Amino acid sequence: MLFKDILGQETLKKEMPAWVDSGRMPHAVIMLGAEGCGKLALALAFAQYVLCDNRKDGLACGICPNCVKASKYIHPDMHFSFPSVGSKMTSSNFLKEWREALLQNPYMNVNQWLAKIGAENKQGNITALECQEIVRKLSLKSFESTWKVLLIWRPEYLGKEGNRLLKLIEEPPENTLFILVAENQELILNTVLSRCQLVKVPILKDEDISQGLQVQQNLSQEQADSIAFLADGNFNEALSLVANSNNDNQKLFLDWMRRCFKGYGPAMLEWVNEFAKIGRENQKYFLRYALHFMREFLILKMTDGRGVRFQAAEMKSARNMAGVINFEQIEKLTDIFNDCIFGVERNANPKILFMDASLQMHSILKPVVAKS
Repeated sequence: MLFKDILGQETLKKEMPAWVDSGRMPHAVIMLGAEGCGKLALALAFAQYVLCDNRKDGLACGICPNCVKASKYIHPDMHFSFPSVGSKMTSSNFLKEWREALLQNPYMNVNQWLAKIGAENKQGNITALECQEIVRKLSLKSFESTWKVLLIWRPEYLGKEGNRLLKLIEEPPENTLFILVAENQELILNTVLSRCQLVKVPILKDEDISQGLQVQQNLSQEQADSIAFLADGNFNEALSLVANSNNDNQKLFLDWMRRCFKGYGPAMLEWVNEFAKIGRENQKYFLRYALHFMREFLILKMTDGRGVRFQAAEMKSARNMAGVINFEQIEKLTDIFNDCIFGVERNANPKILFMDASLQMHSILKPVVAKS
């Protein structure tokens, strides 16, 4: 991957090549950022830049043998470590799937990756055996480049096994680069953190996500802008929203709210039975939309519309609701939607989960019904 192909992150796209060109490159870095911000893509571009034979003006050439192999993630001096399942499994067992996943979506999250290897409902980890493999691989001489690069995706999954790599990270073989790509700093051993240079990767700007969707997904600017608003700096989320764009979440959400507002049991049950059919991923995206709506609705009530990220139809519905839903109710509804996401991710029965949520929502809105 080349830096020029990465969405946004202009500052880091200039700084990282400068480390190499100036001879002041750290031997170990942690790329830390939220899901979908492009930290893995930056790490891949950084690795290719280090391996490139003909770097110039902060750009990898893209055509030398090292670049060609690195761009396909098959370079013999470019090593990967990532979560897998099974105490006897290592990343080597899943390299084919890993390369396919990177080529398809370098902004993916760990749940998508585990689903790809058939382990969606299992706990991923980076095992002791994997750490032994890392030590073995990096003890070998480089094959084709003057550098060896190890990219560890989600070092949070190392747990205490990270202690096995401390000496290697602190005193690496000559011309060896460690790139760790993480989301939760608190889950990484402090002894590992202290041996790496921390690079914080900010979330993407809405305009960067919109531009990426227009180019990669062939969306109109209006469509791309709307999805970028919902994605909230997460390009992976934006891609998922595009994949589920046939679902009219706005209409579905407002219908749910109306039925819960009225509190007529059969109507709520009818909605729940239909909603249970759309599948777990679509349910999660719907709930994220619901959280987005409530967040923007809260801003609307506080600012009378300044800075609210609603489309025209959403704004009309939100203004109609503004007079009958108060701040306390917004907070309680938001808690319910978060609880539902938690339940969906843990395979709760959707009919029971959302019927219970509907009854709670009616209870929250009941004082408004009585008053009206």
